[in-house]
This record gives sequence, C-alpha cells and structure tokens, in this order.
Amino acid sequence: MQKNGISEEELFSFLSLKKDEDSNYHHVLSSMCTIPHPIAVRAHQMFVEANLGDPGLFVGTASIEELLIERLGTLFHHPEAGGYATSGGTESNLQALRIFAKMKGSRRPNVVVPESAHFSFEKACDILSLEMRTVPSDETFRMGVDALQERMDENTCCVVAIAGTTEYGVIDPIKAVSEITHDAGVPLHVDAAFGGLVIPFLDPEIPFDFALPGVSSIAVDPHKMGMSTIPCGSLLVREPSWFGLLNVETPYLTVKQECTLAGTRSGGAVVSAFAVLEYLGMNGMKAVVEGCMKNTRRLIEGMETYGYRRAVTPDLNVATFEAGTGTVPPGWRVSWTRRGHMRTVMMPHVTRDVIEEFLREIGEMDA
Repeated sequence: MQKNGISEEELFSFLSLKKDEDSNYHHVLSSMCTIPHPIAVRAHQMFVEANLGDPGLFVGTASIEELLIERLGTLFHHPEAGGYATSGGTESNLQALRIFAKMKGSRRPNVVVPESAHFSFEKACDILSLEMRTVPSDETFRMGVDALQERMDENTCCVVAIAGTTEYGVIDPIKAVSEITHDAGVPLHVDAAFGGLVIPFLDPEIPFDFALPGVSSIAVDPHKMGMSTIPCGSLLVREPSWFGLLNVETPYLTVKQECTLAGTRSGGAVVSAFAVLEYLGMNGMKAVVEGCMKNTRRLIEGMETYGYRRAVTPDLNVATFEAGTGTVPPGWRVSWTRRGHMRTVMMPHVTRDVIEEFLREIGEMDA
C-alpha cells in the first residue's frame, strides 16, 4: 500500500487496463456463468452492503433470502424445503455431505458419486474425510445404474446424482437412482447446480427433484442460468430441521446459532437472484431456456455439417464434439472434457449471431 493514495482518475485508468485483460463474454463458449441480467445488477447495487451473516441487522435482506428459497422449493415441487443461499455449487455440495455424514454417524462413512461428478465432491470428501466411491458412466456419459448398488454398503451416508453434468450436459437417470436409494434408506443428493434452472423449463420436463421421494437435497446455482450476480448458489433439503446438525454458536451476532459455512455472506447477490426470477417469471425463464436450447441444436447441426460429430446428444444447453485441440478459430474460448471432446455451453450471452459467427469461422478454418 502506498503512503499517499492516488487520484480516482488514475485508479480507474489502471482498473480499466486490467479489465481489458479479461475475456470478453462475446467469444466465450466454455463458461457456465454468463453476463448478469440488468435487473440483477440493479438489485445487487441496492443491497451491496447487506451481510446475511448477521441477519438481524439486515432483516429485509434475510426475508428476501427466505423468499428465494421458497421460490426454488416450489419450482422443485417442495415449497416447505429448508435452505439457504450459498456461494455456489461447491459449498452446497460440501454442506449436503456434512449433513448426511452427521446423520449417518459411521466411523468410516462413504459417498457414492457418478464418474461425471463435479470436482467439488473430491474437495468435499477430502475436507470431511469421507471415502468417495465412483460409479462408472454408461456410453451416454450418464451414471451406470447397474453398478450403483455394488458401490453401496452399510457405511454409505449419501449417494450423489447429477442433473446436468458439467462436461456433457446430460442428466443421470435420477428416477431410477431415487428408487434404489429410497429402498435402501440412503439420502440422495442431486447436484443441479447447472440444470436446476434449466430442467423445470424443458418440455417434457425430466424428473429430478423433490417430486421423487428418494431425493433428499438439491444444489442449484442462480449465478449460472439464473443470471444473477456472482456468487449465488443455493442448497435445499427435504427436512428443514436437518440444518440443525450444522449449527454453531454465534454469541456476538444478532442470531445465536448459524448453520452456514461462510460467516459473511453477500446479500446483494442473493437479492439479485430473487429479482431475476421475480422479474422474468415462469414464462420469461422458459423463453430464456428455449432460446439456449435452440442455439444448442443449431450449433450441433452446423458443426456436424463441417464433420465434427457430437460426442453425445445433450439434455441441456451443452454441446460436445469429437475434435482435436487445434480446431478452434483464433479468439474463441472453448474447453475440453477429460475424454478429449470439445465442450461448449450455450449460455444466454451466446446468441444466434454469436453461433453463426463461430460456425462461419469454423468453416473458413477448414476450407
């Protein structure tokens, strides 16, 4: 830190230079985050100082968090679900495993996850000292249900299924998994960080949520397809009382116990998530999802015209292709799966014009 500060003009000149070094979302096809909705930005700015870690000081903000959880719970067929706004899927997944490990009370608890599970589960199992058992994927990159029961035993505290895999945009056979876990009396956590704000707006809708009796908890990230500001995830559980297992004493705050992982929590991002859902409503969200899915189909069609075969037909707005690592036009950002497939995500910022521009440059590169 300098002894004397610098001028506002000099400071923001420096910040502008650094901002220019960031990627421009216009050519980013690899991210599951997107440009926040203008409503989200405006709402966040109104509540920029709000700290949900001390909710008695920010009663209005805390009530909006409750409304956000109620809206998401209703969307997932369980308005009475317990929940809170997290920093994102990693925290949500960690907290779900904390709950179920404490419920199990085993000396050697294990968690069964699909091969396609997000890397946050590896972090969570390391932090919580849980054995992580992996179920292989089938030929469509979904969880192989036949192998699930082989991985479960009396020490299994939780099974995880994915509602929209990060790499391929497919949904595990959650209804079948739910039947298995329900019969076995094992909690099922659904990682719907990406798909949770896509699947309810698909036609026909794919079962994945609390309507299935075996589903115990759901992670969903409004800062992805919900177009909120970053960071805002959410963890919802079937029984609100389960959060009591995570409570710690907080004697000097306006509440005397907290179950959240983070202490200080951004109220602005939470309000922004609520604001977008309220502003768009079911019909508005459905239109956003329909647009993203149409663009996904258009990209697949165009890429296959140029000889890039799809790796799988996705359930959500993620498209993957059999392609080498040198097949992307300069300036475009895609990513690559563990199996070497080109991966793209059709977020709201990826408009039809962006796709046509990308396809045109793919064609020129291959000419």
